[in-house]
Amino acid sequence: MTLLSLAVPATAGELSFSSPIDCDLNGPCYIQQYVDHDPSKDASDFTCSGLSYDGHKGTDFALPTYDMIDSGVDVLASASGVVAGVRDGIDDVRYSPDRAAILKGRECGNGVVLRHPDGWETQYCHLRKSSVTVVRGQSVQVGDVLGQVGMSGRAEFPHVHLSVRHEGKVIDPFDPDGTIICGEAENDTLWTDQPPYRAGGIVRIGTSSAVPEFTDIRANTVAFPNTGSDALVIYAFLFGTQKGDVIHLSLQGPAEIVIERDITLERSQAQSFRAIGKKRGGEGWPEGEYTGTATLLRADKVIDSENLTLTLP
Repeated sequence: MTLLSLAVPATAGELSFSSPIDCDLNGPCYIQQYVDHDPSKDASDFTCSGLSYDGHKGTDFALPTYDMIDSGVDVLASASGVVAGVRDGIDDVRYSPDRAAILKGRECGNGVVLRHPDGWETQYCHLRKSSVTVVRGQSVQVGDVLGQVGMSGRAEFPHVHLSVRHEGKVIDPFDPDGTIICGEAENDTLWTDQPPYRAGGIVRIGTSSAVPEFTDIRANTVAFPNTGSDALVIYAFLFGTQKGDVIHLSLQGPAEIVIERDITLERSQAQSFRAIGKKRGGEGWPEGEYTGTATLLRADKVIDSENLTLTLP
């Protein structure tokens, strides 16, 4: 067994937290990254898996698509406290290296800091521009709305980044004592109702008239197919995949139309997509109902599966 640890331990039970996002974390929302427990240049989450990156100091609660920013998903206070700091007014623009200088010192984007009893503090980053609802010095209760999920600051996807600190030191609420032993379950957390752990999975699946661009999948602007489309494609938007994972994609329809393939992933990726399809032949695609399936396997074990139904008029 491998032993990994954060620099400073904390005693569980001193403070408890609830989810900072008003969205189901079993779907459509999910946790993209956890606190990094590996002191080297590698990264490890609290289960000794790879859902983190080097030096990550919080937990990222993610939206599946950019358009949900406009729909408005509330960021909630994870514990009762007093507002110690706020920032608003930064645009929701996907981060790229050319924005590093502009965002220096403001990587958190629009955010809120809450102070709690006995030296505890929580920070909420990447909130939607003009959504922050609280002011410095205001008392808030657990579950109160602080703002909405956005993509401000150093954010490459829409999410709220929750940092938990005790006397200034980073604490992982999933493993507050700061030590994990790989291969052993950890039951001692700071969560009132612990969010589900998904060891990677399928964010969403869809169909299109051509292999889509990843930007369109993230923005939920993929063109839907019809009977006259040049091609019929099924795709899966994935997160937390590992080298050697297999994504099985299939699409079945009337007149014995079947599109099916297993794709072995060649490297680990935080976010990615895979697609398969078939070009139109003859008179095009028959009208009727089509059913699609995406299944993610790791070491021959199913870790996630999603289905869809599509009707071509």
